[in-house]
Amino acid sequence: MRTFKLVALLTLLAIAVLFPQVFSNPATTTIAVFTLLYATAATAWNIFSGYTGYIALGHAAYFGVGAYALAIMCQDWHIPAGYSPFLFVPLAGLIAAGFAVPLGWISLRTRRHTFVVITIAMFFIMQLMAFNLRSITNGSTGLSLPIPTEWGGYVFNLPFYYSALIMLLLALALSWWIRNSKFGLGLLAIRDDEDRALGLGVKTGSSKLVAFVISAFFVGMVGAVHAYFVGSIFPAFAFDPLFDVVLALIAFLGGIGTLAGPILGALILIPAQQYFTLQFSQNGYYQIIYGMLFLAIILLLPEGIIPTLSKLWHKRKIDRGGAPTASAVAEAVDRGDSPPAESASLQDGVKP
Repeated sequence: MRTFKLVALLTLLAIAVLFPQVFSNPATTTIAVFTLLYATAATAWNIFSGYTGYIALGHAAYFGVGAYALAIMCQDWHIPAGYSPFLFVPLAGLIAAGFAVPLGWISLRTRRHTFVVITIAMFFIMQLMAFNLRSITNGSTGLSLPIPTEWGGYVFNLPFYYSALIMLLLALALSWWIRNSKFGLGLLAIRDDEDRALGLGVKTGSSKLVAFVISAFFVGMVGAVHAYFVGSIFPAFAFDPLFDVVLALIAFLGGIGTLAGPILGALILIPAQQYFTLQFSQNGYYQIIYGMLFLAIILLLPEGIIPTLSKLWHKRKIDRGGAPTASAVAEAVDRGDSPPAESASLQDGVKP
């Protein structure tokens, strides 16, 4: 099974690397760039919200900070167009992470609905600052980034595609490491029962803050690459509340708290988003479609596609093979799923 998983991962990686070479149409690669960027942002969002259970709806603030950070650096430091701006993307992410430290420290002193409201409020505060700090952000006029005019045709999208792919791989690798580390176990314990985790010695406050800052770092880098790809930014674009809705929708669709869930959700949602935006952007119907889709996912697939399919698969194995083995129960617990009903009854001392 491990060999099969390794071969499958290498195959998927090869497909991702060769995709823009095979499908070189600029329209197709543009959608691919946006898909990878949102997959990275959703993976980063999942590191915090998926593992801790704290649903954050203010990550668009760090997306905007990263975008403005790169734009201001390019403007003030006279960074030329080409590959040079990509070298400053990690610095833009660090700036976003720096903003996340005090904002996260304040918001994480609350829980549940209060935390959600505070993250939304902080997002709108950052948006208002972008509108009013004209000496820094140029207000509603916005800022322009250098345009690499020497990249023509299908070549233009390639640097952005591979930059987004590298960021996604880094975010995914870090998410995997966190989930399988002692730090990740502490985050999952916070998601299950924070008070009990605190009683067991988990440093809940610092653990949540570290995960929050890591999440903001990657979202800030996504904002920087996104801004460079588009070529200009302004407050309503950089600090867009729809960005947070899309991140949550991607994670819930694929499976919040899972490794592959955000990627699967992005592969399904973002191409559909591009289509709806092109077809219905003039009348705003695509926002209504977003709301309806979000409600449908919450009602019909509350655990997401991957956890639902996983449970159906294990249920089928139980029906065909009888009682689940100890390894199957261990794997289910490791994924965060509840153990099969039969094994749970045995653990409670009740015969099925």
